Amino acid sequence: MANTMFVKVILLAMTCFVLSSPLANAALSCGQIQLSITPCIGYLRSPTPTVPAPCCNGVRNLNNLAKTTPDRQGACRCLKFTATRFPGLNLPALAALPTNCGVNLPYKISPSIDCNIVKH
Repeated sequence: MANTMFVKVILLAMTCFVLSSPLANAALSCGQIQLSITPCIGYLRSPTPTVPAPCCNGVRNLNNLAKTTPDRQGACRCLKFTATRFPGLNLPALAALPTNCGVNLPYKISPSIDCNIVKH
């Protein structure tokens, strides 16, 4: 079952990436964001004491790519949307994920976050 869900996540992310590929210097697409965090899905369903390296690499990569306020707000909206579409995510683990990966965000990721407050 977990493998089936993982395949669905990958296919969804790849589809979003292909359909919403940004032009040069344009905002990040939700597909790009989802691909960055795909390695985190297993961890967010069954947290372990240590976040897997591929997950943290994706979180750090996403943080490095989202440089502007619109990019960060778009990433927030995408993460919020994605979090509501995958049942069984551990929301406290999701909120702590950036910190546990060494990324300093001034807000917690959650399905109820107001992404308009997110600033660069």
